[in-house]
Amino acid sequence: MDEETLVDRFEQHRAHLNAVAYRMLGSLAEAEDAVQETWLRLSRTDVSDVENLGGWLTRVVSRICLDKLRTRTSRREDSLSLHEADPVISSPDGIDPEQEVLLADSVGLALMVVLEMLAPAERVAFVLHDMFSLAFDEVAPVVGKSVDATRQLASRARRRVQGVTTVPDVDLTVQRQAVDAFFAAARDGDLEGLVAVLDPDIVLRSDGGAALPALTVEVRGADKVAKRARAFSSPERILHPVLVNGVVGVIVEEAGRIFSVMAFTVVAGGDGAAGHQPVSGKIVAIDALADPDRLAAIDIKF
Repeated sequence: MDEETLVDRFEQHRAHLNAVAYRMLGSLAEAEDAVQETWLRLSRTDVSDVENLGGWLTRVVSRICLDKLRTRTSRREDSLSLHEADPVISSPDGIDPEQEVLLADSVGLALMVVLEMLAPAERVAFVLHDMFSLAFDEVAPVVGKSVDATRQLASRARRRVQGVTTVPDVDLTVQRQAVDAFFAAARDGDLEGLVAVLDPDIVLRSDGGAALPALTVEVRGADKVAKRARAFSSPERILHPVLVNGVVGVIVEEAGRIFSVMAFTVVAGGDGAAGHQPVSGKIVAIDALADPDRLAAIDIKF
């Protein structure tokens, strides 16, 4: 196979490989690196006898990701610190076409947080089988386990995911109403209005990174989250509506720089009103990335 043909065939699978790598690594830059390394391995390998090139590439990028997961030495592996995945930011009107494959199956930040908590082999097995429908006999060689052991890995991961993640309401209007009511109540210092739009068991997760460790927190419960939300009453903070991993979110700007990116998981079932805002949804999770080093490395447009 000549190089031009090989490049063309690889490019046909690039979007899919990026989607696989992003789910496994939670980092857009690392995902791109893994895909590039996959190309290098392909360019050095005779694949003339490979009948399913897409499957071959998926297994290669998965092994590369597994190696990266096992050898990471960053703070998230050396400590118990919460780590938010890199957000994928889109226009508030909808996901960009080039992001559709990357964000298929509602890969929200809340789900990515759970994936970060899985052991490397569990994460790879779950992503390949549950998110990309690979059979266990195809996944087993990637993680280096028997088929039965691989099935157990995915099963353990599935229980973790199902136990702590919630599928957001698909109606962006419902999501936006709840988020608008949240910020309106925060700006007014309306604690009762904030609690009204929050699920009683809401979880707020924020990742401030090494630069802002005080902002790396996990807070549970409507009352506690509402008290923290009143910090947004500052008029110096400008909110830019966006979609973050396919759900309604905001970019928070302060003093001319990006302070944080926030994603809101909203489900149907509001009380009808929060303050003066009609609301038909409840916020069950808020995920925020406030790490200035990582925010500076992400291409954020609004």
